[in-house]
Amino acid sequence: MDKVSGKLTVYFEEPFWVGVFERVLDGKLSVCKVTFGTEPKDYEIYEFVLKNYYRLRFSPAVATDVKETSCNPKRAQREVRKQIQNTGIGTKSQQALKLQQEQLKIERKTVSREKREAEKLRQFELKQQKRKEKHRGR
Repeated sequence: MDKVSGKLTVYFEEPFWVGVFERVLDGKLSVCKVTFGTEPKDYEIYEFVLKNYYRLRFSPAVATDVKETSCNPKRAQREVRKQIQNTGIGTKSQQALKLQQEQLKIERKTVSREKREAEKLRQFELKQQKRKEKHRGR
């Protein structure tokens, strides 16, 4: 049976507080970045996760190594302390975010190109209609 794990890292990225959701599913990492604005309280983050987790747009999956973690409480506490001191996000997460950003950019470009072409076609049809009306002598 496959394991699913999730992780939320909240850090300060000038001038806003940012949260990075990391999800490992079937050995593949996908990431979502959320901007909080002011420093969120623990209960605000918990409420955000409960209300908005299923609406988050995660990046395409990137292959990653899944490590087995031990249950030693002292080691877990050391890891938490180490993660708190470590600022920023992991390189795998950055790669996944970059991939998502590029895909959204391509999507925006295609949508704007289609709008532009539709507007050109509309203008052309309007011009043709005016020419026909002039030709009829009205």
